[in-house]
Amino acid sequence: MPARSFLDALQASHPAPDRADKMALYGRFAGDWTMDAVVHAEDGARHTGQGAIHFAFVLEGRAIQDVWILPGFFYGTTLRVYDPGIDAWHILWSDPLKQLYTRQIGRAEGSDIVQEGTADGGILMRWSFRGITPVSFLWRGERSLDGGASFHLQAEFRARRTS
Repeated sequence: MPARSFLDALQASHPAPDRADKMALYGRFAGDWTMDAVVHAEDGARHTGQGAIHFAFVLEGRAIQDVWILPGFFYGTTLRVYDPGIDAWHILWSDPLKQLYTRQIGRAEGSDIVQEGTADGGILMRWSFRGITPVSFLWRGERSLDGGASFHLQAEFRARRTS
């Protein structure tokens, strides 16, 4: 029977059974979070604020979607899709407020999650989840202007579970 609404078609209450173990990498974030944010501008200025993050299983439990909100600064969503062929995740970020769109590949790296990709102009990006516990994590956004020899912090979000 077809879903009755867009939300019914999008949302899933649990991961797809054929990949539930792999879905746990990001699935452990399902729920609602608050965050303290520090964003570093290229001119050295810092933007600080508080925001929210919401994660959920979507597309019959074969993907994780999240919404990241830092009022007045960004409002975007990520679609995270596990690909058994490469044993990694396709990460697609979209922020219509800033007109920013990125594509990355995400994998576990020890107890952390690291996502890597290339921004416009060939700049290497590394976004990571670190210090992950059931009730908190640190998200870091970094970029490299020297082909990966060094990375510079662009943003850091300290998240706490609210539900």
